[in-house]
Amino acid sequence: MQITFLGTGTSCGVPVIGCQCPVCQSADSHDRRLRCSILVETPQTRLLVDCGPDFREQILPQPFRRIDGILITHSHYDHVGGLDDIRPYCQFGEICVYADPIARQAMLQMLPYCFAEHRYPGVPAIGLHEIRAGEPFTIGDIDIMPLRVMHGKLPILGYRFGRFAYITDMKTIDNDQLTLLQGVEVLVVNALRFKPDHHSHQMVDQAIDFAHRVGARQTWLTHVCHDIGLQAEVDAQLPDDVKLAYDGLKLNVL
Repeated sequence: MQITFLGTGTSCGVPVIGCQCPVCQSADSHDRRLRCSILVETPQTRLLVDCGPDFREQILPQPFRRIDGILITHSHYDHVGGLDDIRPYCQFGEICVYADPIARQAMLQMLPYCFAEHRYPGVPAIGLHEIRAGEPFTIGDIDIMPLRVMHGKLPILGYRFGRFAYITDMKTIDNDQLTLLQGVEVLVVNALRFKPDHHSHQMVDQAIDFAHRVGARQTWLTHVCHDIGLQAEVDAQLPDDVKLAYDGLKLNVL
């Protein structure tokens, strides 16, 4: 199974519009971050986790092949704002989008024209499916376990795919959900910055602590903002088993 990081930034992306900080002015491509999203692929199956407003830019360099499912973590715009851009992929048939009840209801309100009784020509063909934390399902040859994490006071979803897990926008997790991560070897989790603290996102030290609670062999930090610092400098400060993810990074997970 191959994981491609399409974006590793926060809702503003990096560089932030109008910002003159060293990160936003960096010439290192590792410091350029589009909104958070990954591809999860086998030779038979292709899944997208979140579809933010940068989707078109993110997907253009990728091979054009069917998207078998889109997994939504939550309905904030930086995670669903690109759903209208999936239209070219509808030539392969309806695209199934999977979300929890809260995100599903929000998308019905955000994209009503996609779900109207009489849709105008060219509207994305979306099949919206409700899923719940702790209830596994399978798409193609990929087994998926949704799990609940808390984005401040908002319950959202993370996803486990065998020995790999992807979590973004988390602040806390309940112990009953933590058990669903037993045996994960490669973990992706959000880490906004080093400080100050944030009410709905983990800081770097909190993400490292969480990774060690999971017991992952390797952890990649995502959903990072420009305040975290330059990629090269941050990586030098992190433990050997924790590194910053970056746009375009590919992982092969057994």
